Amino acid sequence: MEEMKPDIAGIKAAVALLLETEPSVEELRAAKLKYLGKGGEIPSLMKRMKDLPADERPAFGKEVNELRGWAEERFSAAEKKVKAAEMQARYERERIDVTLPGKTRKKGAYHPGTLIVDELVSVFAGMGFEIYEGREIETDYYNFTALNTPKDHPARDMQDTFYLGGDFLLRTQTSAGQVHVMENKKPPIKILSPGKVYRPDDDATHSPMFSQMEGLVVDKGITLCDLKGMLDEFAKKVFGSGVKTRLRPSFFPFTEPSVEVDVSCFECGGKGCKLCKGTGWIEVLGAGMVNRAVLENCGIDPDEYTGFAFGMGIERIAMLKYGINNMKLLFEGDVRFLKQFRA
Repeated sequence: MEEMKPDIAGIKAAVALLLETEPSVEELRAAKLKYLGKGGEIPSLMKRMKDLPADERPAFGKEVNELRGWAEERFSAAEKKVKAAEMQARYERERIDVTLPGKTRKKGAYHPGTLIVDELVSVFAGMGFEIYEGREIETDYYNFTALNTPKDHPARDMQDTFYLGGDFLLRTQTSAGQVHVMENKKPPIKILSPGKVYRPDDDATHSPMFSQMEGLVVDKGITLCDLKGMLDEFAKKVFGSGVKTRLRPSFFPFTEPSVEVDVSCFECGGKGCKLCKGTGWIEVLGAGMVNRAVLENCGIDPDEYTGFAFGMGIERIAMLKYGINNMKLLFEGDVRFLKQFRA
């Protein structure tokens, strides 16, 4: 037994020295495993008990157990100390000064185009219109031919077109969707069709991609007076209760008669200003009675049914209503511009 006492003292001294160095959690875990783990140095002492005389074993066992208890106590205290120190360090890293000003999230705003679309949908839905969203890639037939614009028609020159190859193209007008509706639905028809259209124009008031909103009504006994009454209601709801409308003769291949629709200037009340260029009137959209040929192309008897159609540029309405002088502002995504608009 006397021969083993140096081993017990050596282990005790080694543990004490290690704990004085304030080891990290990982180092402490490794040391505990080394001295107290299964197969560790202290449990290994007990295995040597068989080499001692029987009368010395009880005393040796007592010393080893005391060493084990002492080591477990020291390791436990060291672990608590290290964990407390690490927790304090974490508190310091994550400490928040509640007196500092808070971080606020900036409130977003709707795009003016979105505001106009929502407003127009609300206005026309109140008049019984259903919403139809057509396809942006169309065939030449639906974009032109079915709308009374055959391949040799001079009206095609009014709309430059992005052709995709074969018979496909990017639609130049949402009117193409009206043909799909009339082919698949019997009158009465009352639809509103908003969407993107494409033409190779690019200046302060034009864009290669812009938004239109088309309206179509087909039923028995529909007249130009119905169109005028509906446009009067539209103008009052969108531009103000005192606004009036007027119709001017025009030409569109898919309507006959065709009209340009003006509203009295909501900026000057019709007296003449910069916005209306001194005329007192502002052009806002095109409209007319659906051409008999278009109804026939869609399988609708023009002797039994009549209808009217109208179309407007969403960006144009937004520019007029919000006083925007450059169409490109609507596409640049400049937050300084967009944050001015609220629902």
